[in-house]
This record gives sequence, structure tokens and C-alpha cells, in this order.
Amino acid sequence: AKYAKEYCKKVEDELQKLCDSILGLLDGNLIARASSGESKVFYLKLKADYYRYIAEFSEGDAKAKAAESARLGYEDASKAAEKDLAVTHPIRLGLALNYSVFQYELLGDPDEACKM
Repeated sequence: AKYAKEYCKKVEDELQKLCDSILGLLDGNLIARASSGESKVFYLKLKADYYRYIAEFSEGDAKAKAAESARLGYEDASKAAEKDLAVTHPIRLGLALNYSVFQYELLGDPDEACKM
């Protein structure tokens, strides 16, 4: 059991590093330099997704912080999608799906997830 816990911790640390690296790229370059509404929505969705991934394996305050960042990210992406993308656009549909997964799995709100 000790080795399993150590291995889980190692994997979680690697996941955290990877997610932090991707979030740094998104915040530092990609979102600000998005040349179209489509790419901006995609990058904002990706940012929210990576915060959701962090929330899925984190605990306590780190989980709450990541979940709140994911929620804000999905809201930002949704606002941009409503402004720039047709309701049938694949990126907008993917955003709705991922946001509903977040609502259901992390927030435990199946009613809100179904409204997406």
C-alpha cells in the first residue's frame, strides 16, 4: 500500500507539472494572440479543461481552487462562444459537453449539466 501511495503521488506531481506547463502556454501566449474567435474559444476551453483535470486529482483547497478556475474558464469560453460561434460549431458543442461533464462530475449538479 505504501508503494502504491508513493506511485500515485509521483503520477499526480507529473500531471500537475504538465497541466501547469500547458496553462502557462495558454495564459502567456496563446489566448492573448488568438487571431480569431474560433481559436480564442478553443484556447479558453482548453484552459478550463486543464483546470478541471487538476481538480479531478487534487484534494482540499487545491481542488476547490482548480474547480473555481475551471468554472470561470468555462464561463469565459461560453461567453466568447456565444459571441463568435454558431450554436452548431464543433468547438462550441465540445465546450458545452465539457462544461456539462464539469457540472456533473466535479460540482455534482446533474440538473445544471443537463441544461447545457
